[in-house]
Amino acid sequence: MSEYTASVHWSLDDGDFAGDRYTRAHEWLFDGGLTVPASASPQIVPLPLSVAENVDPEEAFVASLSSCHMLFFLSLAARRGIVVESYTDEASGRMEKNADGRMAMSRVLLRPRAVYRADSTPDPKEVERLHHRAHELCFIANSVRSKIVTEIIS
Repeated sequence: MSEYTASVHWSLDDGDFAGDRYTRAHEWLFDGGLTVPASASPQIVPLPLSVAENVDPEEAFVASLSSCHMLFFLSLAARRGIVVESYTDEASGRMEKNADGRMAMSRVLLRPRAVYRADSTPDPKEVERLHHRAHELCFIANSVRSKIVTEIIS
């Protein structure tokens, strides 16, 4: 079993807390010493009460799924002798009401594009198998109810 931690820190600015007019800016602090500026999404809490430049939980959710998938894909490719020179994913998530009428991230679309060393380029079927297996192994994907679709970009 593994355990992972993060600290989230927020403090009141000079806003009107009781009137729901206060900053949603906060920080995520991780055990390696990294601090990430975070905020509610401006799509949910209007500016200036949110901070567009900061990472919001919805973006982090999409990024964590993409990152987890990529890390398993790279590991699987390496074990098969496939040399990946670069990997990019323009992932996106869709927020909408679920069957219970509550807002939820209903779908995450992964759009991975890998560039391979010329002498180890896999055929498209092998790429598809690697992505399928990466999805099965991804801890984050195994932890959520959202539909996660991988649309391979070649």
